[in-house]
Amino acid sequence: MEFTLYILECADGSFYIGHTDDLGKRLEQHEQGNGCVYTSARRPLKLVHAEGFETRCEALTMERKLKGWSRAKKQAYMAGDWRAVGALSKGKHQHQRIP
Repeated sequence: MEFTLYILECADGSFYIGHTDDLGKRLEQHEQGNGCVYTSARRPLKLVHAEGFETRCEALTMERKLKGWSRAKKQAYMAGDWRAVGALSKGKHQHQRIP
């Protein structure tokens, strides 16, 4: 069974990140305002990213990781821009060593 990590863009411009084993059913629940307080108040929703994982553990791990990232880093991830993801990692762009 495949598990899907998904990212929704809410009407207010925020992102919602989740995972599921049935993306179609889960998107329908979000659109109906069921099962998630956050998205129910921010409809309409737009699916902006979906990615398959072999296990629920892998999908959940990535979900938790993404939830801690900045908006810019999430956008870079969705675009597949790994260079930007690395540059936006904590500490890499904030501190420079002075010789």
